[in-house]
Amino acid sequence: MKIYRIILLSLLIALSSCSDFLELEPEYLTNEASFYKTEADFETAMIGNYSELQNIYNASLLRLTELTTDNAYIQWTSPTASEFECDEMRLSAANTEVNTVWNLSFKTIVRSNTVLNRIADAELSEGVKRQYQGESYFLRAYNYFNLVRLFGDLPLIEGVFNSPDEIATFDMTRRPVSEIYSFIISDLEQAISLLQGVEMSKSRASSSAAKALLGKVYLTQKNYPEALTTLKSVIDSQEYILQDDYGTMFTNNNDELPESIFEIKYISGNIGEGNGFSSLFTPPSFNAAIFPNNMNGSGRIVPTLDVRGSYENGDLRRELSIRDSLLLLDGTYEQLQYGLKFVDFTNGLQGDGGVNFTPLRYADVLLMYSEALNESDRTDEAYPFINAIRDRAGLEDLSGLSKEEFALALEHERRVEFLSEGQRWFDLARTGRTIQVLNSYFQRIGSSFSVTPEELLMPLPQREIDIDPNLKQNPGY
Repeated sequence: MKIYRIILLSLLIALSSCSDFLELEPEYLTNEASFYKTEADFETAMIGNYSELQNIYNASLLRLTELTTDNAYIQWTSPTASEFECDEMRLSAANTEVNTVWNLSFKTIVRSNTVLNRIADAELSEGVKRQYQGESYFLRAYNYFNLVRLFGDLPLIEGVFNSPDEIATFDMTRRPVSEIYSFIISDLEQAISLLQGVEMSKSRASSSAAKALLGKVYLTQKNYPEALTTLKSVIDSQEYILQDDYGTMFTNNNDELPESIFEIKYISGNIGEGNGFSSLFTPPSFNAAIFPNNMNGSGRIVPTLDVRGSYENGDLRRELSIRDSLLLLDGTYEQLQYGLKFVDFTNGLQGDGGVNFTPLRYADVLLMYSEALNESDRTDEAYPFINAIRDRAGLEDLSGLSKEEFALALEHERRVEFLSEGQRWFDLARTGRTIQVLNSYFQRIGSSFSVTPEELLMPLPQREIDIDPNLKQNPGY
C-alpha cells in the first residue's frame, strides 16, 4: 500500500536527498530504534524534512498553484497529461502533480511527528530539544496548511507508527477543515514559543517565520483581528525590510536577504540539491540560444500574455519577472514569453540551479496586513503598507478607494508582486474570487473552459482512496 510505503520510509528515515546545510551520507538508513539517539541523528532527520520542501516546490506545487490560474500556461510541445490537466483546470484523481504534493507533504508530516515523539527521551540539552521541536511543529503546520487549502478536509496524523499493523489499521477518515486549522494554529503557536530567541538561518524555521505563517492562516480563515495582531508583531519587530532592488530576490546569491523570512535553499553542483526552475520557467529555445550543450528549457510554467498585460505602465517588476523576446546566438531575436524568477542563468544543467526559493517574505506580510485592515473597514490605515510595495515598483501611491476598490487593487498588487511564486491560486481561493477571475480569463482568451464550484477543491489521489475506503473523494471527481 502506498500509505504504508510512505510511512514506513519515514519510520526508517529514508531521506530522499542529502542536506541543504551539511553534506551527509545516508548512514541513517537503519532501524528507527537505533537511530534517534544523538544530536547528529536529529539534525539529520531535520535536514531530511527540509529537503522535502525542496522536492515539493521543484516538482509539483507550482504547477498546482500557478499553472491552474491566469498567471501561466504550457509553452512546451510535449507536456504530460497531468500538466495539460493543470493548464486547462481539468484535474483528475489520477493527476501525478496532485499525487506528488499529497505524498511529499504527508511524508514530511509523518517525519515531523516522529521527531516530536522520539526527542522527549533523547539525551539532548533543553535548548536543542526546543529547537528541533519548534522546527517540527512549523514544518508540520506548513505542510498541513498547503494541503488544507488545496484539498479541504484531511486525515489528521498526529502520532507515530510502531509497527506495520498500526499503519495498516490507521483510520484515514478526513477531519473537517475547522479541525485541521485548529491543529495548524496550535502547531504554529508551539513553534513561536519554542523558537523564541533561537538564532536560525532563514532556510530553517524561526519564531518570526511561524508568526508570519500564522498571520496568513488567520487571514485565510477571515479572522482579521488575530491576523492584524500577529502580522503587526512581525512588522513591529523591525527584523525585516523590503529589498531595495526587487530583482535581486530571484537571482543567484539571494541567500539571507533582509526581506526573506523563510527560504528554501538550493545548491548548484550537489546532486539532487539544485532547483529545476530553469526547466520550468524558460522555453525550449533556451537550449540553442543560451545553453547549446544542455537541454534545460521546457516551458512548463510560462507567464501568460494576460498577466504581462496586467502590469501598470512603469511597473519595474515586469521586466524583472517576465521577458517577451530572446536574443539568439546569431544576433537575432525570437518573440516569446518566459519567466525570470529563480532561474539560474549561470548554469545550463537541468535541475542544478542555485537560486533559493522564498515562500515567505516581508512584502507578503505588508500586503496581508493591508488586506486585513481593509477587510476590517479600516481602509484608510491600509494605504501605507500597499504603497510601500508600489513605491519600490516605481508606481504612484493609491488613495481614495472604496473598500471594494481597494480589495481589487490589492488582488492586482499580489498578482504582479508574487508572479511565479505559487501564491495566485491560494490568493483567489482566500478571497472567494477563483470562479469569477478564471472564467473571465478563459472568456478573454476565447477558451471554452470554465471553473465550477466543485473544482475549487482539488481531487484526492485515486490510489489513496482505492487503498482505504474511509478516505472519501471530493465532490465532482
